[in-house]
Amino acid sequence: MSLIHPTALVDPVAELDSSVAVGPYTVIGPNVKIGAGTTIGAHCVIEGHTTIGRDNRIFQFNSLGAVPQDKKYAGEPCELVIGDRNTVREFCTFNIGSPGDRAMTQIGNDNWIMAYVHLAHDCVVGNHTIFANNAQLAGHVVVDDWVILGGFTVVHQFVRVGAHAMTAMCSLLFADLPPFVMCQGQPAQARSMNFEGLRRRGFSPERISAVKAMHKALYREDLTLEQASVRIAALNNEKPESAPDVAMMLDFLRQTSPQRGIVR
Repeated sequence: MSLIHPTALVDPVAELDSSVAVGPYTVIGPNVKIGAGTTIGAHCVIEGHTTIGRDNRIFQFNSLGAVPQDKKYAGEPCELVIGDRNTVREFCTFNIGSPGDRAMTQIGNDNWIMAYVHLAHDCVVGNHTIFANNAQLAGHVVVDDWVILGGFTVVHQFVRVGAHAMTAMCSLLFADLPPFVMCQGQPAQARSMNFEGLRRRGFSPERISAVKAMHKALYREDLTLEQASVRIAALNNEKPESAPDVAMMLDFLRQTSPQRGIVR
């Protein structure tokens, strides 16, 4: 028995695994590829050069793969790529990339994306993230693994959000948010580190202690980013188990532009 509802309009050139389920009145364009076990709800539009992996659950009324909201876009074959095991709730809009950047908007695996989330062109989302209702990403935003965005969080274009970071409801991000940092406000300000989230993810006491030391260097000692980076690098000798966490923080800070800076 076909898993595609008779009212759905699926272009005959589209590549859907035989196990893909498509709900009523959904429209799927010719350049779409959908992997095994994925379900598409009713009244969705999936268009453009869009690739969706395995075992995703996409609820009703989503728009995936539409052209970017970019006046410079002139019909180039840019892409939207979605990984595996993601949940996408109602009324989300994910646009394809733009030729001025990566030409691809990309979402990883195991993400939980709630209603009314917008991912603009050339955004990159990692794995195991949670985007609460109405989180909005402008173009070229990078969100690393295990990030949690509170409801109505708005992220300015080109901003980066480091792994394990978290925003409170209605936060406005105009600067990069380093790994592990919890922030809140309009504009957002750093409040603490995501210690409870790290404990739930199995971080050892030594690694959490190193995260506390990084927080102190960035936010409690009135240091420049360069000075804080030197202090953080010294943790490799003091807390060797935390070396991957220290390396991640230092790499993030190296990529932060002086004009944009970090959330303070």
